[in-house]
Amino acid sequence: MEPALIALIVVVLLAVVVLAKSVTIVPQAQAKVVERLGRYSRTLSPGLALLVPFVDRVRATIDLREQVISFPPQPVITADNLQVGIDTVVYFQVTDPRLAVYGIANYITGMEQLTTTTLRNVVGGLNLEGALTGRDGINSQLRSVLDGTTGPWGLRVARVEIKAIDPPPSIQDSMEKQMRADRDKRAVILTAEGQRQSAITTAEGQKAAAILSAEGKKQAAILDAEAERQSRILRAEGERAALFLQAQGQAKSIETVFQAIHDGKPDSGLLAYQYLQTLPKIAQGDANKMWIVPSEFSKALEGLGRLGGSDGEQRSWLDVDRAPDGNGATAAPAAAPAAAAAPAQSLDTSTWFDSNLPPAAEQPEAKISLSSIGVEPSLPTASAPRPSLAQATEEVRTTPQLGSGEASPAQLGSGDAPAPQ
Repeated sequence: MEPALIALIVVVLLAVVVLAKSVTIVPQAQAKVVERLGRYSRTLSPGLALLVPFVDRVRATIDLREQVISFPPQPVITADNLQVGIDTVVYFQVTDPRLAVYGIANYITGMEQLTTTTLRNVVGGLNLEGALTGRDGINSQLRSVLDGTTGPWGLRVARVEIKAIDPPPSIQDSMEKQMRADRDKRAVILTAEGQRQSAITTAEGQKAAAILSAEGKKQAAILDAEAERQSRILRAEGERAALFLQAQGQAKSIETVFQAIHDGKPDSGLLAYQYLQTLPKIAQGDANKMWIVPSEFSKALEGLGRLGGSDGEQRSWLDVDRAPDGNGATAAPAAAPAAAAAPAQSLDTSTWFDSNLPPAAEQPEAKISLSSIGVEPSLPTASAPRPSLAQATEEVRTTPQLGSGEASPAQLGSGDAPAPQ
């Protein structure tokens, strides 16, 4: 081979090597630290970069993405002298490639050792229960310590998580027993609470049922009493109406009888006849053991005989004077009594059941004509009012004698007879 060809091949190879040393490509999310003659020169960003051959060299390529490192379980002693193994996971990111290369020889190892020592310091002040339940507090303290320490290394710690806390097997068995006992206790408590609530609910239901039953009985009793009250009120009103109508009927009957007596002009003969009818009623009654016949009884019979015309000197009280005719003569006496000769009067029953009755003193039966008993009454005028029933009764009682030796009404009522003349 000729020397010229060999020289050409050497020149080409040298050119290729120089070109390879002069050009470098930085991938995305990475950075390259360049040294010139063994001294830091610059940090290359992603893309194509040119280097001085045999003068510049790439010292390290740094990954700028967030990285996750899981450390193996570290033995840690708690405050209650129990050794537990704790696994930790650290999330970090390189923010300054130059500090990550020149600030520490190996930032991964340094972070692991820093995490172990910080974890022992934090967990050493807690007991097992606090370490198991206080993971959030441990994570916050670890992140704060690591982020503050790794700042000069060009690192940023995003978060620190405790993956597992493994107590010794004996402690795990005791914890399981404790947890089982606690769960059994809670189950018993919940069962008792359920029974208590059931009993309370049942009692409240019974109480509500009893209250509703009592309310129902109370309402029923009230309704029964109200119904009985209404029934008694209606019966009392019916009885009152019946008694009132009966009293009205009796009042109308007495009014009719008194009116008939008033229209018939009763005289001494009628009173003697009524006297004879009253005598049998005096003897009636279970309490009457002895009956005294008044001394005027024979005289009353004689007077009744004279009224009947037995002696021939006096006319009978049944005789009626002849009515004058058109010529002034007197007509022959009628065979029927005077009451029969009078025209019959029809009774007006339209106001019999009228409850608006006048007072007793103003009714017609209270106005007794005293001409039939030998007393000449003073007839009321337009200016003087008619005497009341009490006044007329008082006048009759104060009369000394009724004439022809008859007993007074007061003497007839008391059973005493006047002394014989």
